[in-house]
Amino acid sequence: MNLNLLVIRTSNPELLKTQYEKIGFKFDYHQHGKGPYHYACEYNGFVFEIYPLTKSMTKADGNLRLGFDISNLSSVIDRLRGTDWIIKSDIKKTEWGIIAVIQDLDGRKIELKNK
Repeated sequence: MNLNLLVIRTSNPELLKTQYEKIGFKFDYHQHGKGPYHYACEYNGFVFEIYPLTKSMTKADGNLRLGFDISNLSSVIDRLRGTDWIIKSDIKKTEWGIIAVIQDLDGRKIELKNK
């Protein structure tokens, strides 16, 4: 089984899109039918989308934890220093590999694992 779709919601999709581009995502802006405009990135059969909050939501779910395998982890972390990303845990070797944990503007923790 492989994960093929992940949708996160935020009060400021443009700002969050810009933040995630700093770790390597490239988004398109589009709409499905009469649904809301949103940002989507597709890579190797995996679709990552950033949608605005629904009318019934007052804030984004900051408890969701995400994980992405990336190339050049040390270069990415160096680029993120001094940006709007919070580095929660710097690069370290673990039993699961070499990882760092960052936090997005909505409070989601993202585990970046070196490929």
